Amino acid sequence: MIDLQLLRQNPDVVRASQRARGDDESAVDAALDLDTRRRAALTSFEQLRAEQKQIGKQVAAAQGEEKAAVLARAKQLSAEVKEREAEAARLAAELDELIMTIGNVIVDGVPSGGEDDYVVLRHVGSPRDLAAELGRPPRDHLELGEGLAAIDTERGAKVSGARFYYLTGVGARLELALLNLAMDTAMAHGFTPMITPTLVKPEIMRGTGFLGKHADEVYRLEADDLYLVGTSEVALAGYHESEIVDLTAGPIRYAGWSACYRREAGSYGKDTRGIIRVHQFHKVEMFVYTTVEEAEAEHARLLAAEEEMLAKVELPYRVIDTAAGDLGSSAARKYDCEAWLPTQDRYLELTSTSNCTTFQARRLAVRERTDSGTRTVATLNGTMATTRWIVAILENHQQADGSVRVPEALRPYLGGLEVLRPVAR
Repeated sequence: MIDLQLLRQNPDVVRASQRARGDDESAVDAALDLDTRRRAALTSFEQLRAEQKQIGKQVAAAQGEEKAAVLARAKQLSAEVKEREAEAARLAAELDELIMTIGNVIVDGVPSGGEDDYVVLRHVGSPRDLAAELGRPPRDHLELGEGLAAIDTERGAKVSGARFYYLTGVGARLELALLNLAMDTAMAHGFTPMITPTLVKPEIMRGTGFLGKHADEVYRLEADDLYLVGTSEVALAGYHESEIVDLTAGPIRYAGWSACYRREAGSYGKDTRGIIRVHQFHKVEMFVYTTVEEAEAEHARLLAAEEEMLAKVELPYRVIDTAAGDLGSSAARKYDCEAWLPTQDRYLELTSTSNCTTFQARRLAVRERTDSGTRTVATLNGTMATTRWIVAILENHQQADGSVRVPEALRPYLGGLEVLRPVAR
């Protein structure tokens, strides 16, 4: 939720942010109008309430016809006070609902536009010329995974439906190795490891900003009124809901490991082969509570940790500054790291890190204590590793015989295994 003071004092900043996102900037004017009417209704309520109290004092002293008149006025005031109070409450509810639809105010320098309007900040590493090395086109991750007896999408679909899968044998071991390496890397950067709930209450899901335009991508258990998370960011954002946190010793950093669920609504026909875009996966997610002043520097630290992890698994990648229209409502700025995907001749998103400034914390009432009172904190998040990384690891490290070289950093987590070899069938 955006800061109401910012909306009042700098509406043009909010309008410009909405415009850059491709969102409706008339929502800003509608919110200002509701705020003005709400405050007027409150002022009227308070004035009438004060008069009601004065009339109440006069009733006891009044006599005869005067008392009848005073009683009549008291009755009239009682009705008017209730009416103004109800009007102020109604306008406040409408304002809260409308403000919830306005995205976070973007940081200066964020590219305008949509999904294709990102800015490439840098390329790191050079893709292998696999066709030349192998003497044939490279195999994709599913063909490799099936040859290794590591991925089984056929039985995943039989048991659970499209976009579900089994990781078997070295596939399961590879995911565990990857996620353990990610957690160890996060811990080395000062993050506290967390195993988080994967079901959350509506107010927590709403507070993190996931029940807006993309609510149809979230699984809901109607009988229990609970939501399945698509990232442990949700549970970690809710961890300190309605609390005052102590940031005097620096940012609070958590690394959450959880199963994640996404309906992938509206993505039919996109990346349906293999395990690129699936309904269930595992992820290690970094989450930070910090001061507003430290948020930008913390964002850079999250990106550096992600890049360190990509270097450990030896993947060529690029870093992009995501355009405003592709940020999601909570993020004020987002950087993605995308690894090269040889068989599709394109880059595939593996990590995102977002600076959500005070947007989530304001919704969830997470504050810090300062010399001048309490104030809203800033929150940030970033991916350390997910199941999807297996796609890039298999394809980029494949060898001519269908085996896959294990990146050195992963070998200790695989019992020293250096090569994943095809399984004879």
